Amino acid sequence: MTSPTRKPHDGAPAPSASERSAPLPPRRRDARLNRDRLVVAARTQFAQHGIDASLEEIARLAEVGVATLYRNFPTRDDLVRALYELALAELHAVRDEIEAAPTPWEALVVYTERVGEWLVADPSLPPILRRMAQLDPSARPAAEFDGFIASLVARAKKDGTLRRDVDAVDLAVLVTMVGSLGRLGGGYAGQWRRQLSIVLDGLRAPDTTRTKLPGRPLNVKEYQATVHGLTRRAARAAR
Repeated sequence: MTSPTRKPHDGAPAPSASERSAPLPPRRRDARLNRDRLVVAARTQFAQHGIDASLEEIARLAEVGVATLYRNFPTRDDLVRALYELALAELHAVRDEIEAAPTPWEALVVYTERVGEWLVADPSLPPILRRMAQLDPSARPAAEFDGFIASLVARAKKDGTLRRDVDAVDLAVLVTMVGSLGRLGGGYAGQWRRQLSIVLDGLRAPDTTRTKLPGRPLNVKEYQATVHGLTRRAARAAR
């Protein structure tokens, strides 16, 4: 999100370009670093324990005091909103890459890969989205992006590369399913690209060329170790 240009107050001149580009003073730089550490710690804790994760533990992981946490985010929901705004900015940053793809099909591949990777890398997103839906049920900040993907789906159908019985919501559900592997962790998270490639092959129009699947499937013992949450040492012993 872009911030509005600061206007002069009470006749004071607006800051010059050199003033705007000057490095932050040490205290402000430290405050920004503290906020960034809190964001990283909050994502980790929300992914593991949900939105009700301990704020004290978030502050501890960020190596700051609880007072610093509350100075940056006076309430839990302020922290959730900040993470949500960051997530939206990351989502919209993907749009330029999607638009640069040479064909509608390749654009859909970029969309599913980037969003899947995003969800796997940040498992805190689903609980954050659910909490935001509770805080503001009428908000639809991603509606513009949804329309963009719907138009992309229509173009891929028109050029004959996407199955005609698939719509944009199908893609959103499928990529969310693949991204959910990040919440399972362990061996599952490392399988997301392979599973996405299988999904993409299912989305192709009939008689189109299938691509080679990336990576390799888990063998039975690796899969069982993943399902039961065994440690690496236990997984090796099971082989």
